[in-house]
Amino acid sequence: MSVTPTARRARADAPAHKPLQKGQQTKAAIVDAALGLATQIGLEGLSIGALAEVMQMSKSGVFAHFGSREELQISVVREYHTRFEDEVFYPAMAAPRGLPRLRKLFDNWMKRTSVEIDSGCIYISGAVEFDDRPGPVRDALASSVNTWLSAMRRAVEIAIEEGHLAADTDASQMAFEIHAQILALHYEARFLRSPDSVRRALQAFEGIVERYSHAPGDAPARARKSPVPARKPQG
Repeated sequence: MSVTPTARRARADAPAHKPLQKGQQTKAAIVDAALGLATQIGLEGLSIGALAEVMQMSKSGVFAHFGSREELQISVVREYHTRFEDEVFYPAMAAPRGLPRLRKLFDNWMKRTSVEIDSGCIYISGAVEFDDRPGPVRDALASSVNTWLSAMRRAVEIAIEEGHLAADTDASQMAFEIHAQILALHYEARFLRSPDSVRRALQAFEGIVERYSHAPGDAPARARKSPVPARKPQG
């Protein structure tokens, strides 16, 4: 995953070693409030005026920290990406290489998705808003999503290397199918309010894993290397 873990950890450790300056604290608070608004009304709904009202600041005070609404939107995308990494990607790295790590990535993603059923996902809502609108905001969104999908694809590749998946597995295809389950979950749970959408997403993930665990006419890859037991869907 083409991320900067050192920078992320430095940021996480910053309060303990070097307190943020007042200006940095104010900017961080503005971005936090903007992220909260964006999850409800979308990135396009953000405005300097609305944010100034929420922060009880003047418009010029908010504007001074960003310079433009576009820069504010990009800051929100970056903050969302940072939190996504902290909640989904980095905790999964503690899991053993291969299928256990891939499962952990999916589990963490599912947990975050379950929370976002009520609040909304910047990656998904942003894609709807900016899919046909070239520019820096779209570029920032696409870069963040591609970084995450690259991490998922790499997790699949490692599972292949570890012998947990068939050697001829198409990592890009499998990552695509896993991503599709999350998109379907958002649609089913957030829009259609289907009560069993989480269970179905978990079941679909296990179906994907089972299908790629062995080639047609071949013994399951799990039998050739340390076994990784399948997980039963909950619910």
